[in-house]
Amino acid sequence: MNIIIKPIVTEKVTKQSEVLNRFGFVVEKKANKVQIKKAIEAAYGVNIVSVNTMNVRPDRSTKYTKSGLITGKTNAYKKAIVQVQEGETIDFYNNI
Repeated sequence: MNIIIKPIVTEKVTKQSEVLNRFGFVVEKKANKVQIKKAIEAAYGVNIVSVNTMNVRPDRSTKYTKSGLITGKTNAYKKAIVQVQEGETIDFYNNI
């Protein structure tokens, strides 16, 4: 089972990586914190201090169009925010 699906590269997570040494990842829904920690340490070769996880709910939207009412939703996923040890960093672009 591949636990890490993809890194999160947004303005908020990028700022946290520069200031607080925290990086974000989309992970498998059934993965726990210990599995996430081991997977990221193995993939990127860094020491993890802490792991915070959250389940992101799907966003629902409704649009009024010429053809009528259209509804939709985004996918639900699990997000992990990991903090690496001081002095270490994760470079997403070299490890993809």
